[in-house]
Amino acid sequence: MSYLKRIIYNCKKATLLIEKQEMGRLTLREFIELRIHLFGCSFCRLYKKQSLMINEMVKELFKRSDPQRSRLDDGFKKELQDRIENLLNDNS
Repeated sequence: MSYLKRIIYNCKKATLLIEKQEMGRLTLREFIELRIHLFGCSFCRLYKKQSLMINEMVKELFKRSDPQRSRLDDGFKKELQDRIENLLNDNS
């Protein structure tokens, strides 16, 4: 299989590159490979749009969240710690 065909028909690699691009930077080669793949693959273009939308929604959700709601209360933490220690002691 030629190099170009491996790029064109590799949706698994394309989705990985889409996610990598969202998290940071692609190498020039990766960027070109992704562009070539997206040019011919409507499924991955849709995946990219959906992935970007989901990432933006999650970022917005975390911006809006109340820091106090995202913390465990001290009593619950103590209970979890006690349960973990009991399980560790039982397995010793």
